[in-house]
Amino acid sequence: MPTQPHAEAHRPPAAIERWSTDAVPPAQRLDYWVGAVCEGFLEMEVTSPQARHFDATLESAPLGTPALGIGVNRVRGSAQDVYRTRRAIERSRSNFYYLLCKTDTAWSVEQEGRSARMLPGDAVLVDSRRSYAFHFVQSADTISLELPTAWVESWLPDAPGQLACRIDGSAGWGSVLSRFVQQLTPEAASAPPLVRVMVQAARSSAGAGSGQAETISASRLPRTTSVCGWRVRAASCASWAISGCSAAGTSRLTPLPS
Repeated sequence: MPTQPHAEAHRPPAAIERWSTDAVPPAQRLDYWVGAVCEGFLEMEVTSPQARHFDATLESAPLGTPALGIGVNRVRGSAQDVYRTRRAIERSRSNFYYLLCKTDTAWSVEQEGRSARMLPGDAVLVDSRRSYAFHFVQSADTISLELPTAWVESWLPDAPGQLACRIDGSAGWGSVLSRFVQQLTPEAASAPPLVRVMVQAARSSAGAGSGQAETISASRLPRTTSVCGWRVRAASCASWAISGCSAAGTSRLTPLPS
């Protein structure tokens, strides 16, 4: 009897939500962008040294099914400073951890009394329940993963200690994590099967140093390792996400076993 294709292969693509300052005249674009950020992300304040010539877009899509609670967001736009204030936190109805990666230019992040200068390809974790600031000096082109707080804290008990901690995206497992995040565009998140994205990320990371892609083998790598406190299962390169969001489809996210 032929095997029936898994339901994931037939799941209709999730809609990508999009906000663009092109929708309004130049003089209204920064105000429009503040509203878009508040609607698409969280309550935040935004300023820009390029207010008179401001331009930006935000695209967002759920990763897997909406029930998983993971979102993939891509921002592209002018230089800007983004602030998550105490007043904004009080107005918010929901909160998340965000894992951000920016590949084109350096920027900086502040949270919990820490400040880190981020280089292209670096990743960083922030918590929307605490005030933070992003300083995008040249551009705001960034990919971010929106992660449920309870899930992150179930396998990263010291999450507050990892906030605004630069994860070096140029070497070791920081490179693996960075390349995985870069693969997860809103288009990839909304187009099943997700496993294809995971395989591409693993192969890309494995071949980054040698100029050619090869599959990461569990027999050649330790079962788990860490990146700035993040536990990563080497066998799948990004199983901190795969463990709860695979092409087979699961109803909830689960922590990595010890």
